[in-house]
Amino acid sequence: MSVSKQEVSITHHVQGQGGVYIAHIEGSDYQGKLEWEPRGGADDVRVATHTIVPEPIAGRGIAALLVERFVEDASEKGFKIVPRCSYVAKKFDENPDWSEFKA
Repeated sequence: MSVSKQEVSITHHVQGQGGVYIAHIEGSDYQGKLEWEPRGGADDVRVATHTIVPEPIAGRGIAALLVERFVEDASEKGFKIVPRCSYVAKKFDENPDWSEFKA
């Protein structure tokens, strides 16, 4: 069972020099997260380190929505992404049109 974009709101929060995208699911207390850190202090390169979706909300496409939002921000804000997280790397492999955002 997947969720629609209307059922999920994604916010970005700065944490130290990095940040986290948090997916808030309508009607649920659980949240999905995508964490990133800067590469070598460079403002224009962000390393995707972890994508975490708790088991009770897993399998609904939440992680994919988090990665899509991260790529959208890369497009709008002009940074590149190092997909160190295996899930983010998989999504980059599945979406060759994102290659311009990969560092």
